[in-house]
Amino acid sequence: MIRTQDLTKTYGELHAIENLTLELDEGDLFGYIGPNGSGKTTTMRILATLLQPSWGEAYVCGHSIYTNPKEIRRLIGYMPDFFGVYDDMKVIEYLEFFAAAYRIKGPQRRKICDQVLELVDLGYKREAFVTSLSRGMTQRLGLARVLLHDPQVLLLDEPASGLDPRARIEIRGLLKELRKMGKTIMVSSHILPELADICNKVGIIERGQLLVSADVADVMRQVRQQPILVIAVAGDTDAAAKLIESTALVGSVEIRDGRIFATLAEGVNDYSDLPSQLIAAGHKLTLFKEDEINLETAFMALTKGITS
Repeated sequence: MIRTQDLTKTYGELHAIENLTLELDEGDLFGYIGPNGSGKTTTMRILATLLQPSWGEAYVCGHSIYTNPKEIRRLIGYMPDFFGVYDDMKVIEYLEFFAAAYRIKGPQRRKICDQVLELVDLGYKREAFVTSLSRGMTQRLGLARVLLHDPQVLLLDEPASGLDPRARIEIRGLLKELRKMGKTIMVSSHILPELADICNKVGIIERGQLLVSADVADVMRQVRQQPILVIAVAGDTDAAAKLIESTALVGSVEIRDGRIFATLAEGVNDYSDLPSQLIAAGHKLTLFKEDEINLETAFMALTKGITS
């Protein structure tokens, strides 16, 4: 649905994005992660045909951004990080105005506006003035606007920026629902918890360069080659750590906050005998699990904190 090849945008000597190559399949929910100024917005504006790249190619739904931008605009819904609203309009009037711009006519226009309002849970605000909406409601209204023409691809630039915790949770739930509807979604953010539990693919960009683009599980494996076990015992932690370290299963051991963090030896994936060895030595296990690596850990491992 989205494919770029060596996509580059320069401003003088500054590379906003550099040789960006990525691919999204139909139904993907792609988390585009990077610090402010890393090139996320530039990428989305190029895909939305609002900005010309310096060189490189990009295709959206099989159409080139150079030769068929009008068709791309019919097939996408682009929601920028900041967008203006018409304060003197009611919510339903605001949506009908944009529905008319999409050439949706007659009774069908009101029907579609009501449907998208229900989808984003704003049906009860249809007669309210836009100026009376909270920040979270305004974001949902903006999402309703880009859904009016039933786009195949959604480009959402920081959709949860500035929202309170409840509003962010609601936006995440809405993105999950849109993916179930078959939409292909590219959503950018610099707040990692927003994306960790909803995306099936992620791309990490820094200073205009795409560091990684893969399934979430593949990114985690790239960051951590060997599993780390977290172990706690009721009793002598130091003795348990020495026993663990002496086994051929474990490469290194570290004690932090009363817990043992054991990194498995290279090539070892089966550690099922380790609990029985500890119990046989008289240790009572209170915790034994594989340490979880999350998106935030992966981001910190792969990036250097550099911005353009």
